[in-house]
Amino acid sequence: MWDRLLIDCHVATMDPAVEAPFGAILNGAVATQDGRIVRVGRRAELAGYKAASIEPLGGAWVTPGLVDCHTHLVFGGNRTAEFDMRLQGASYEEIARAGGGIASTVAATRQASAGELIASARERLQALMRGGVTTIEIKSGYGLDTASEMRMLNVARSLGESEPVRVVPTLLALHALPPGVERSEFVRQAVEETLPAVARAGLASAVDAFAEGIGFTVEEVRELFVAASKLGLRVKLHAEQLSNLSGAAMAAEFGALSADHLEHADEAGIAAMARAGMVAVLLPGAFYALSETKKPPVDLLRRHKVPMAVATDCNPGTSPVLSPTLMLNMACTLFGLTPEEALAGMTREAARALGLQEETGTISLGKAADLLVWRVGSPAELSYWIGHPGPERRIVAGVDS
Repeated sequence: MWDRLLIDCHVATMDPAVEAPFGAILNGAVATQDGRIVRVGRRAELAGYKAASIEPLGGAWVTPGLVDCHTHLVFGGNRTAEFDMRLQGASYEEIARAGGGIASTVAATRQASAGELIASARERLQALMRGGVTTIEIKSGYGLDTASEMRMLNVARSLGESEPVRVVPTLLALHALPPGVERSEFVRQAVEETLPAVARAGLASAVDAFAEGIGFTVEEVRELFVAASKLGLRVKLHAEQLSNLSGAAMAAEFGALSADHLEHADEAGIAAMARAGMVAVLLPGAFYALSETKKPPVDLLRRHKVPMAVATDCNPGTSPVLSPTLMLNMACTLFGLTPEEALAGMTREAARALGLQEETGTISLGKAADLLVWRVGSPAELSYWIGHPGPERRIVAGVDS
């Protein structure tokens, strides 16, 4: 006997093996047992099976749980003053070079206690969960020394232990240069001290960096990635956001999970990503907040068949976003994705960007029963409404939350 059987619903499986838009099964049903999906199909195909709980959904749509595969959720303070500066015409680079930007968040994060970091991050996390997020990546990167980075990752882990959500921690080892530290020494510390300490403690599943003129060079990031690979950690990269440093192509050499932002990526970089099986993570919230005009090369990504994920990039400076469904709409209206591409981008492809494609992201046999119930007429409405408030029900590992 199954634990539960959801009936009287339509199922957007997002599984490409189901040959219909959104992988849709009309008049469908989903059965779960021990937190996993054990059957999915048309209701008639599951007739006669028994479950401890049979739940009619009144014609609602069921989708996979949303996966937010790029966030900087843990931080101290906020940067509302910089918001006003940008409105007055200051650029991201100008703010950073004037001592604002990431450096100001680093100071606030170091000053905050672990309890304060957990409390503030939990508020943001719960907002994203109400919007439908069941899996979330949380980066460090606002510590800029070994102890502070590890404290951020421990906060991320504690959130995953206390909230009904799957947390995927990432060490953002090269994010910004702290004041008063010589550049080569900081890179050495990140590579030789912070990275091994985090790996020994098992605090991160991947390593990230910011390859940019105001961040780190491709050569510095390469040094980090060589060390990460030796420690058995996957890599990903903030690449080609403000300029083209060929970071995506370099990341492809290491079989990176993803390259993220990509507004300035060229065809050589996209082709390298395709050969490496990488995911392009598109971040429309940052594009919008920074009033950017150069869009990521979506047509090139399609042509080279690079999977496109969509994420909130929730962070205090350049993407203070707490609505995953708003990102679905922005991915369509700003970047030209179709509603199906956008939803795949926050389910199937976002799971791939985290290396979790066998665990979540589609409603398929054996995967985690991370499910959302939406009172909409079609899955396209999730992108159509500007900031849809969220699902009617949220199920994580087979349990309502």
